[in-house]
Amino acid sequence: MSTATPSFYKRAQTRVFHVLEGDVAEPAARFCEIFIAGLVVLNVLAIILESVPDIHEEWSEFFHYFDLFSVGIFSIEYVLRVWSYGQKLLLEGGTPWEGRKSYIFSFFGLVDFFSTVPFYLQLLLPGTDLRVLRMFRLLRIFKLSRYNSAMDDMIEAIKSEKDSFSSALFLLFISGLLFSSLIYIIEGHDQPDVFPSIPAAMHWFIITIISGWGNVDPVTFPGVVLVIITQILAIALAAILTGVVSTAYTTQVTRREAMYEMEIREVLADGVVTEEEAHKLKNMQAKYGMSDEQVEAIAAQVRAEKGH
Repeated sequence: MSTATPSFYKRAQTRVFHVLEGDVAEPAARFCEIFIAGLVVLNVLAIILESVPDIHEEWSEFFHYFDLFSVGIFSIEYVLRVWSYGQKLLLEGGTPWEGRKSYIFSFFGLVDFFSTVPFYLQLLLPGTDLRVLRMFRLLRIFKLSRYNSAMDDMIEAIKSEKDSFSSALFLLFISGLLFSSLIYIIEGHDQPDVFPSIPAAMHWFIITIISGWGNVDPVTFPGVVLVIITQILAIALAAILTGVVSTAYTTQVTRREAMYEMEIREVLADGVVTEEEAHKLKNMQAKYGMSDEQVEAIAAQVRAEKGH
């Protein structure tokens, strides 16, 4: 019994890890993914409807018990992920704690934690502002990004173009300082209650950049010209950032397909596709969110090249 117990423990831990990580070889993984994603969507809808006074008053008991159920499920999920991640890095020579730490302090680990902790805070601190707790509960929507590679692609795209983003932000900072100072000098005497200082003028600039209008009508002709230039600058900066993001995202998708093609080439190098290799390709396909048509097109291209 003493020798069998650790083996069963490790097998169970590994099985839970693969189920929660969406391993295509695990039949329960797909069900777990759909169940968690559906529960997250229902939670977000419940939070939105709960903010309507009439609905909240009539269905308050239902919302309470639904939140209890959801917190219970998400808490179990979190505990199981912390426990099962002890197996993640063992094959690479790591320790169980290193595997668990990689999850606890990851983006998704923090989302899982902070999306459930408000419930327990409310129990410990009954006077906590419910609006703040509701805001933390809305973090559950980020759990959906675990089942879609779009968020990862966007983050990687931003990382790859960090120099372009930093240049755009530097341009925004310089423009903000310059235009805020100018609007303060030009309009400060005529509208001292609106532009009493440069920091107040910077607030106007930020609002103008974000919304296109700073909720202030200039009273001088130079002020009108400056507002028009600021609005044009806002459009230009938005176009620059949009172009950078779209280009980087397209590059990231192309890089993802190239990585999958490289893996297919390695698998087909010996002309034999083992069960383990097919399993690895299926997991990569699910991770990258690639369709069967895309995978088949890449595989057909590789086979055609090998045929020549």
